[in-house]
Amino acid sequence: MTDVKRLFDFPYYQLNHKPNAKALVTKYNGEWIPTSTQEYIDKANAVSRALIKMGVQKNDKIAVISSTNRTEWNIMDIGVLQVGAQNIPIYPTISAEDYEYVLNHSESIYCFVSDEEVLEKVRKVESNTKLKDVYSFDHIEGCKHYSELFELGKDDSNQHEVDARKEAVKPEDLATIIYTSGTTGKPKGVMLSHWNITSNALDASKRLPPIDGETRVLSFLPICHIFERVLIYIYQYAGTSVYFAEGLDKIGDNAKEIKPHLMSVVPRLLEKVFDKIMLKADELSGIKQKLFYWAVELGEKWQPYKANGSWYEFKLSIANKLIFSKWREALGGELRTMVSGSAALQPRLSRVFSAGQMQVMEGYGLTETSPVVSVGMYSDKYFKVGTVGRPIDNVEVKIAEDGEILIKGPNVMLGYYKDPEKTAGVMTGDYFHTGDKGIIDEDGFLKITGRKKEMFKTSGGKYIIPTLLENDLKQSLFIEQVMVVGEGEKMPGAIIQPNFEFIRDWIEHKNHDIGTSEQEIATSEIVIKRIQKEVDKYNTNFGKWEQIKRFELTSESWTIDDGHLTPTMKMKRSVIREKYDNLYEKIYRP
Repeated sequence: MTDVKRLFDFPYYQLNHKPNAKALVTKYNGEWIPTSTQEYIDKANAVSRALIKMGVQKNDKIAVISSTNRTEWNIMDIGVLQVGAQNIPIYPTISAEDYEYVLNHSESIYCFVSDEEVLEKVRKVESNTKLKDVYSFDHIEGCKHYSELFELGKDDSNQHEVDARKEAVKPEDLATIIYTSGTTGKPKGVMLSHWNITSNALDASKRLPPIDGETRVLSFLPICHIFERVLIYIYQYAGTSVYFAEGLDKIGDNAKEIKPHLMSVVPRLLEKVFDKIMLKADELSGIKQKLFYWAVELGEKWQPYKANGSWYEFKLSIANKLIFSKWREALGGELRTMVSGSAALQPRLSRVFSAGQMQVMEGYGLTETSPVVSVGMYSDKYFKVGTVGRPIDNVEVKIAEDGEILIKGPNVMLGYYKDPEKTAGVMTGDYFHTGDKGIIDEDGFLKITGRKKEMFKTSGGKYIIPTLLENDLKQSLFIEQVMVVGEGEKMPGAIIQPNFEFIRDWIEHKNHDIGTSEQEIATSEIVIKRIQKEVDKYNTNFGKWEQIKRFELTSESWTIDDGHLTPTMKMKRSVIREKYDNLYEKIYRP
């Protein structure tokens, strides 16, 4: 492991130990085009030589914005880091105004974009920034193509300078600034060093199932987020083939084509996959439908390590042959493990997918911790449903007196860029305050119980943890999103975004005389009564003071583009509260 101390060491480690002819694979014009480990490094070196010729100095900032994960992003990443500059990844879906803020705050001098849509946003604000030039991965008229750097760097007479720059980069040096998609205010720039991320990748890699050069990975979570990015470094370390999906809407198609063994997911994606599967069950009839629901019910009782006994396992083998095998086929047929992060995973989903031989290993981390703090692993009994696994090596987890999770280790960030005050506000000595609350159980597993800031008191003085209620309610097929409200009010309420897609199918199936527009669904007494049944069902899991007494439905979907959600699909609570102030008032002052 001593071979790898800085982020650009990963591809060289792969070249020396596990070279792969299909290290990185992206689809262009309908064809999967592989890039070998050697070609990856050669292109990254050409980029480095070009950047030096373009005047890029140590600690200069280069922004990279890509709508999808692709080989070019990784080549730029290594090319930038090798010259001692920093890669500034930017979420593609944020507004042009936020692009301007991040580009200026980071003082980026060059920007690389994936496509026309991203370029358009950058062009809107380019004149207000310090950008010297913009390059694109796609061929776009009026924009320089990033291959111009290969041309400029073709002459390798300055490779000795690249080597000297690489040698000068220390593990503790700044590698990247990741702007968190904060649920309130302007994004914060999290400074992560080479060793922050490298140590985390090396320590977290021990928790993945055995992977090697024959393993195929499907990558689609945004690589600008540290979760997917650290996994890409881990995959390079293991020598696996990484296939970049064409987009979120193409995951199913791409999975069928490449038959992945492993992929990372966020809970929202698994929820949507599960919802679609359940919708298809409604189309079945007779014995087929009964078998389907029997298999799902069986899956919901799944326990790891065959804890349910041999009779359960026998029934499960039948369910796998008849039902779950079709689920696996829809995702390529060879998927065995999914790593889940970014938000709480419903235990039911963990059980059902694991019962179907697609184990879901839930992890926990934050951008500020590079990100992995803990993660489950099936071997060595490191897996427990409803927890986020045990902390990884070299990362210390401490629970403060008020229940807050504190983290100490080589993965804890250098600080917030240009904001020592905010940095000081989240650190106590070497411990980072996560803002999350949790417990460590008797077996050493970490369980997240909620957000410290999101807890609130009702006027009766009772504490409410919204996330616990929300995660339960979102198990309903009728509910897409839900935000629990009621701080300072007499009881908790909820603003609910119905699952419009599922409800339309339900309306058709039941022959209800209801219109299918979002407005008609949200105001339908039949729909409201049906969702009331769902709320009543999940309320039984909570104390009387915690139960949702009233709710209102929104007549629009909550999206990233409309500002309801962050790019990592977390709710912007203050935005939602403000947008639906009229619904809030109807709940509490009808």
